[in-house]
Amino acid sequence: MAEHTKCLIIGSGPAGYTAAIYASRAGLTPIMYQGPQPGGQLTITNDVENFPGYPDGIQGPEMMQDLEKQARRFGSDVRYGMVTSVDFSVSPKKVLVDDTHEILADAVIISTGASAKWLGLPSEQAYNGRGVSACAVCDGFFFRNQEVAIVGGGDTAAEEATYLANLCSKVHMIVRRDELRASQIMQKRVTSNPKIQMHWNSSTDEILGDDGGVTGVRIKNSVSGETTELPVTGFFVAIGHKPNTDIFKGFLDMDDAGYILTEKGSSRTNIAGVFASGDAQDNIYRQAITAAGTGCMAALDAERWLAENELH
Repeated sequence: MAEHTKCLIIGSGPAGYTAAIYASRAGLTPIMYQGPQPGGQLTITNDVENFPGYPDGIQGPEMMQDLEKQARRFGSDVRYGMVTSVDFSVSPKKVLVDDTHEILADAVIISTGASAKWLGLPSEQAYNGRGVSACAVCDGFFFRNQEVAIVGGGDTAAEEATYLANLCSKVHMIVRRDELRASQIMQKRVTSNPKIQMHWNSSTDEILGDDGGVTGVRIKNSVSGETTELPVTGFFVAIGHKPNTDIFKGFLDMDDAGYILTEKGSSRTNIAGVFASGDAQDNIYRQAITAAGTGCMAALDAERWLAENELH
């Protein structure tokens, strides 16, 4: 038989756990399914130093464990499992977990996050967290006055290259084509920065390193066929993110990239009783603190919606 809940949270991470904390404190006794990566992207992040309240920093996995404990403390039912399909055309909403267990939820909070796109090199994963990163704002601080490389040619890559140039001694920007896809203003910003060296028509051949982490990157020019080794200690991948929202397609309004669209100033989606938070709907900031903030918004929006519809 199907299980009924007033509030279902799909996905964990800072958004999901914060939503669980607020929803449980509001007496909604939420059920959360953590998804395929309990704790989200921060579980593969070593040092988190930009989240308020941790003056000495904290390990990403430890931070997620603390948030989970806090959610459980107030009565959240945190479960392992992955939501595999949904039906938001009915009320309560139908959700299937692991293709077997049906949940009927009055309100649903989505916090499924987004996944960074990677190049697919084995060395990229081998040095992930030891010099390889997909977030310059998160990890650039650790490479102050060092030489780093960034791969990508869009606005995100240009913005992150500019950010890194303020911290690092030199930034190598690896671009697959002979031009950037970034906006004109961002193109001008990176190409005129003396600390950013452009490597046109280039692809990453291999990330080099040792037990201590990244020591360099070998790139290959697609025109000349020449390979070059760059002596960098940090390698940043900025080729985009993919929101984990495929199972909601056909029900929720999304942008062209798959990010869920929410009403301005709220977490409300186009479906009444369905709320979106974190990186599943944020293609701009993608930070732990902003994800947590929208998780709070989603729980408050859900609590108010349930009360308005006398489902509290």
